[in-house]
Amino acid sequence: MSLNISEINLKTGLYIVATPIGNLKDITLRALEVLSNVDVVVCEDSRVSDKLLSAYGIKKSLFVYNDNKGEVARNKILKMLSDNMSVALVSDAGTPLISDPGFKLIRDAIESGYYISSIPGASSVITAITLSGMASNRFLFEGFLASKAVSRTQQLTELSKINSTIVLFERSSRVVSTLREIQYIFGNREAAVVRELTKKFEEKFYGDIDSIIENIEKKESLKGEVVIVISPTEVNVEVYDGDLEDRIIKLLKTNKSKKVVAELVEETGLSKNFIYNKVLEIKNKTNDDKEDKQ
Repeated sequence: MSLNISEINLKTGLYIVATPIGNLKDITLRALEVLSNVDVVVCEDSRVSDKLLSAYGIKKSLFVYNDNKGEVARNKILKMLSDNMSVALVSDAGTPLISDPGFKLIRDAIESGYYISSIPGASSVITAITLSGMASNRFLFEGFLASKAVSRTQQLTELSKINSTIVLFERSSRVVSTLREIQYIFGNREAAVVRELTKKFEEKFYGDIDSIIENIEKKESLKGEVVIVISPTEVNVEVYDGDLEDRIIKLLKTNKSKKVVAELVEETGLSKNFIYNKVLEIKNKTNDDKEDKQ
């Protein structure tokens, strides 16, 4: 796969270089040109980056920078820049800084006044959205969810209130349990789950969350990196809010909270968690108003 790549003089600075997310052919000519001509390549895992560089006949000095290296590694990279070196920053796959370490390095380089250039390319976030069939005019990328159950529930609850397409990363071993958590909080929304993007065994699951879980569980195992794309809520929460509050107040006069929540979930199509929080908010507000009047 070796190419005839021209030699160019790169100015001193930091080059953020996107690499393939699976298929090694998904790399730009400009990325190859930069990687061939920089003084050093900063990477997450030298074994992964060496495989990519070797595929194109590129031999470079590799410097490992990841979450474990931290400030010590950043200072060494900044020293390279101060020594008038050209440095390429790559991730194991895709565009650096997207759910990868690096933003602190970029921030420090900006504050130090060094030249920075970004060489765009593959991104699993954008690739997954284009394959999902979901609205792409407005989306929120959340990356990996929190590992602790309480934090993850709080995170998903906040996401359920956002009226846009949601994109998440997940490990294949956890995808079913995560989908169940999403379904409990979001409701049975339309979604897409894609794995091994651009690779030989790329696979896509479409439908509501229930059917996706069912189809995934039919498989013996699910391997590789997974991206989950969740459709926006069908009801515009911001528009619905005013009428919803009046409706809750009216229902609470003759019904208990549990019955109000159940009735409004069926009536509005909004998630159970969202309705519950709204009912709780209005009840607390009503109690506060009563205390103020006393």
